[in-house]
Amino acid sequence: MTETQTIAIQKVSKSRLPDVDFDHIPFGRIFTDHMFVADYADGQWKNLRIQPYGPLALTPSISALHYGQSIFEGMKAYRMEDGSINLFRPFDNLKRIQTSAERMCMPFLPEEVFMEGLKALLHIDQAWVPEKETDSLYIRPFMFATDDYVGIRPSDTYSFVIFCCPVGAYYSEPVKVKVETYYSRSMEGGTGFAKAAGNYAAALYPAKQAQAKGYHQLVWTDSKTHQFIEESGTMNVMFVVGDTLITAPADEKILKGVTRDSVLTLARDWGLNVEERPVRVSEIAEAQKKGTLKEAFGTGTAATIAHIVLMNIEGEDYHLPSVEGRVWSNRFLKTLDDIKRGKMIDKFAWNFIL
Repeated sequence: MTETQTIAIQKVSKSRLPDVDFDHIPFGRIFTDHMFVADYADGQWKNLRIQPYGPLALTPSISALHYGQSIFEGMKAYRMEDGSINLFRPFDNLKRIQTSAERMCMPFLPEEVFMEGLKALLHIDQAWVPEKETDSLYIRPFMFATDDYVGIRPSDTYSFVIFCCPVGAYYSEPVKVKVETYYSRSMEGGTGFAKAAGNYAAALYPAKQAQAKGYHQLVWTDSKTHQFIEESGTMNVMFVVGDTLITAPADEKILKGVTRDSVLTLARDWGLNVEERPVRVSEIAEAQKKGTLKEAFGTGTAATIAHIVLMNIEGEDYHLPSVEGRVWSNRFLKTLDDIKRGKMIDKFAWNFIL
């Protein structure tokens, strides 16, 4: 994209906004009126446009459908107390999609394409950002290969799209998780650190098995020994053992969550002991038995903080302390919400106000 390139805008003739019941918003089912689209060909991003949200014209042979060149991001916009709209740490999402693109042999996504498209889209659909403090506007940027060719090689052409949906809470209750010790999400040298579509597709079958037994999510373990905790299906995982916050390091096998980094930054700022290190499954089970496991929770854009109230380890259910008595995870949740909505000073410069 050059400095002179503009974004073409085609608006809907009639908004669907009046038909939305904002008191009952299912997660990921209702979409705003418009989307941003950009095409990559001949070594550059071009044809930037805002158009009505709707089907994309695709051929059956496009590379993404056959060889999995597809990556995405998840981020949110919030209605602040003064009515303005806030994007939480959008440049971190941009950096991560650039990292994902490099690993998946996809073109570099320039900041001006990502940010200008995002700003233009939210300016047009700003009325879709919910007013309720429990709700937000979920934003899904994604890129996929579009070559009309059946052959195993990186595509020469791509599309980048951003669409949005107003959402309520991702989890309606504290979560129960099963520690997975057979199937693997990622491995050394793999794509675990990238937000690649294939990572999630491979996780669906074992997650479905766990959900059939009453668990909301899996907690993945390392592929070599299944002795070390990595992350959950929709979030990074953290534990408060004694007076220390413990989480697995965000290496090549684990997604570098934006919310994860936010929580660790707050924890260090508050003087809480923080350890980013390999976490043994047996260590967490032993801490629960001794009563030193005070809190377990997930961190992610969708849920922000998801309290874990039960962990199944090797067939045994471990019940964790009540959510009401959790000092740190509740404080993280409230602080992040207050920063995002302008109720607290943004001392880390995380907010991007439109």
